[in-house]
Amino acid sequence: MPQTLPPPSPDLSRAIIGLWRLLTREDYDRDGQRRIDPIMGPQPLGVLCFAPGYFAAQFMNPDRTGASGTGPTSSGANNSGAVNGYDAYFGTYTLDEVTGTVTVRLEGALSPANIGHALTRDIRVERDRLIIQLGTTAVDGTPVTRTLTFARSG
Repeated sequence: MPQTLPPPSPDLSRAIIGLWRLLTREDYDRDGQRRIDPIMGPQPLGVLCFAPGYFAAQFMNPDRTGASGTGPTSSGANNSGAVNGYDAYFGTYTLDEVTGTVTVRLEGALSPANIGHALTRDIRVERDRLIIQLGTTAVDGTPVTRTLTFARSG
C-alpha cells in the first residue's frame, strides 16, 4: 500500500536542502497492488539535489541490458520520460510549506519533450529521510501512487 504522508514540517524549505540518495521507488495501484515500472525496474538508483531555488535529479535502472533503441520512453502522466532506463533533469523549484508540495520547472532534461514542464509533488522530510509522492500512471495506463524515499547524503 502507498505510504500515508505525515503533515508537512514547518522548516521544510530548510530541511530539503542537500544531496539525497534514492532508497526506494514504489508504485501502487488503487487496489494496493505493487506495480513494477519496467523502464526503471524494481530498485532504481537515483540522486536528488536541492539548493535554494534549484534542483537536479538523476535516476537509472541498474540493469539496462534490456534497454532497446535510443528514443524516450514514458513512465506515465505527471512524470518525466526516461531514455533506455535513464532519466535526468534539472531546473528551479517553488515550495509550498503549508501544503507540503514542491513544483519543479524543468529547464533541462534528458528527454527534450520534458523541457519546460512543471511537475508538482507532495514532499516531506522526516529526520534523515526525504519522501516524495505523486499520482501518475503505469506504462499500461493504470493510475498509480508513486512514493520515492531518499536518504540524506550531504
